[in-house]
Amino acid sequence: MTQLFFSEYDDPEFTGVRPLVIVGAGGLGREVLMLVRQLNEVELRWNVLGFYDDQRPPHDRVHELHWLGTIEALNQQEGSVYAAVAIGNSRQRAAVVARLTSPRVHFATLVHPSVLLRPYQFVQLGAGSIVAQGCIFTCDIRLGRHVLLNLGCTIGHDAVLEDFCSLMPHANVGGEAYLEREAYLGTNATVINQVRVGARCIVGAGAVAVRDLPADCTAVGVPAQVIKRH
Repeated sequence: MTQLFFSEYDDPEFTGVRPLVIVGAGGLGREVLMLVRQLNEVELRWNVLGFYDDQRPPHDRVHELHWLGTIEALNQQEGSVYAAVAIGNSRQRAAVVARLTSPRVHFATLVHPSVLLRPYQFVQLGAGSIVAQGCIFTCDIRLGRHVLLNLGCTIGHDAVLEDFCSLMPHANVGGEAYLEREAYLGTNATVINQVRVGARCIVGAGAVAVRDLPADCTAVGVPAQVIKRH
């Protein structure tokens, strides 16, 4: 397993500060903007140009930054740019990424400076992943593309999170657990060691998954029980 931390900076097309747009002008978009500014306080890497969102924000602005247009408009922009897709819902994030087909749009991998990652941890991060403040990784961990870890999540040894998984604040994944594509853990949810969570499964806030959960379901409670199929 190779460590891919900050591998997005290796693109030879860009030198110096990288142009960045945020896709999603809601609350998570503003949190990602905060994360980027905290990264820039450590080392200036990103020039945030503005936001893209199919829903036009009030006054065409998010804080002091402009709304630049719809997601399709991002495909049509002329220059090359990095994009951070700030959408918390796993399925919706996957759908938006699938729409971004322009070869000029690259995906930024953003990791808060508080997060400890060293080569000896053997942590693999896929392109487009976002890791917020206070997250803790141990070792031999693999995250796929466009994984979202919100504030204060913990990931144990040998865990795997496939593409587009989403962990809300203070969710915990035990050692050797496996989250399939687009799995979603609510705030304070826990998946104990060696448990597998199926694709597109939603584990509700505060739930504890102590046994495998199937795909396309919602599970809540302690221990987590399936209450809905979807």
